[in-house]
Amino acid sequence: MKRFLLATALTFGVAMPAAADLVTVKTEKSVAEAMDALEAAVGNAGATVFARVDHQKGASSVDLEMPAAQTLIFGNPKLGTPAMQADLRASLYLPLKVAIYEGEEGTVITYEDPADMLGDLDIPADAQFIKMMQGALGKLTGAAAG
Repeated sequence: MKRFLLATALTFGVAMPAAADLVTVKTEKSVAEAMDALEAAVGNAGATVFARVDHQKGASSVDLEMPAAQTLIFGNPKLGTPAMQADLRASLYLPLKVAIYEGEEGTVITYEDPADMLGDLDIPADAQFIKMMQGALGKLTGAAAG
């Protein structure tokens, strides 16, 4: 679907919102506090944290500056495996990722909606694991936002 929309936009000169498939949650917490809460919620849900990336720290290591920004990469084989069984190309998008960063109006938690993320693959739009991923991401980011 994304490719079709991009082709349509390029053909007809239609402007497309770049972040149409992103879900955003605001929080009063700092980036580090929200990420700590997200990481704890992921662990409490029985999922595996594969990496916590501190982009600001990385920028600082090469003498560059940027606002606080971290990404958590995590997954649960009970949800990811069925997606990859349906279409192995889903492995390009999994495990799941949630970014937490300091935006213009405060701390923001953002993730890609799994339905959009996997929408160009040979996966049924009504697949139960997509609904479960959406629900899990909603609950986890809600816990992080607190």
